[in-house]
Amino acid sequence: MKAMILAAGKGTRVRPITYTTPKPMISILQKPVMEFLLELLRQHGFDQIMVNVSHLAHQIEDYFRDGQRFGVQIGYSFEGRIVDGELVGEALGSAGGMRKIQDFSPFFDDTFIVLCGDALIDLNLSEVVRWHRQKGAIATVVMKSVPLEQVSSYGVVVTDAEDRILTFQEKPSVEEALSRNINTGIYIFEPEVLEYIPSGQKFDIGSQLFPKLVQMRAPFYGLCMDFQWVDIGKVPDYWQAIRGVLQGTIKNVSIPGHQVAPGVYTGLNVVANWDHVHVQGPVYIGSMTRIEDGAKIIGPAMVGHNCHICAGAVVDNSLVFDYSRLGPGVRLVDKLVFGRYCVDKTGASIDVQAAALDWLITDTRRESPPPCPPESALLLELLNRDSRDS
Repeated sequence: MKAMILAAGKGTRVRPITYTTPKPMISILQKPVMEFLLELLRQHGFDQIMVNVSHLAHQIEDYFRDGQRFGVQIGYSFEGRIVDGELVGEALGSAGGMRKIQDFSPFFDDTFIVLCGDALIDLNLSEVVRWHRQKGAIATVVMKSVPLEQVSSYGVVVTDAEDRILTFQEKPSVEEALSRNINTGIYIFEPEVLEYIPSGQKFDIGSQLFPKLVQMRAPFYGLCMDFQWVDIGKVPDYWQAIRGVLQGTIKNVSIPGHQVAPGVYTGLNVVANWDHVHVQGPVYIGSMTRIEDGAKIIGPAMVGHNCHICAGAVVDNSLVFDYSRLGPGVRLVDKLVFGRYCVDKTGASIDVQAAALDWLITDTRRESPPPCPPESALLLELLNRDSRDS
């Protein structure tokens, strides 16, 4: 069976991570989110998978290659062109990407599934396909019911008593919402649906194709399922996903490494004197990371591989990505450290290099950290105060 993973977007709402990492490659404790999707597809017999790529496409292609080591076949459809010798990504939109693949050669010749490449899901895809076919649908949207107070964060789907889709509401207010069922970005299509997508231009599934199907009164249905769906569309979503894995609330995602203390997991060759550091789980610490005496890590928290946490530093309910050095006295509370950026749990970020704070947070691959400025005590207090206020 055939499937498509949508992986061409720039992931602007997950910046700064997506400055250097495409969304499908964002790791959930050392494993790209797209890898979980491939495992689910293979489990349900979807073994021929097309992936549309654009932003930082080479990272996706270099990691997954032809799919052989994941038990599937993978093909890639690049969206972009070379301008002045530079490869420039130009995404065609979710529906435009499907049409480009079909125009090249009729790949989609039977019922197929389309998934967004930035979500953790635990869904019986076989059951969804059976339901879709029993309905005689040309398209089916997999929905999930959320509490009424959460509808304003999602696209809402309104169906009739026979599950036919009547309309959509994009992030409606609680008072205006006509349904609690939201669009999860999981779609089942028949090849005929591609006839309603124009060739060679940007075209979106949700905002353009679906309204057209509703207007035509096509056999277009919504199926509400109770399943795990962890969207990683924004930085706060990613934060919650990592917390969920560490706390054991997300199914089918285990914490890697080995357990050195209750709730404390490490990769290979971590350097720490566990009698002289304070580590309170759930915590994951990546390989080749050094934790100096007097440092504190309070979970849920993640410290990536090849990091260096200096004496007196505190990592509290925070995520520290690979190759990060936290200087003495740094106190991170509800923060995400990614390269030169320090991000709070709302997604607001600080460029520590531009703010002259890279002596506090820097890359472990530098020969030596930048020297502390004369006003270091004041800057450290400002950073700590910011951590407490967030």
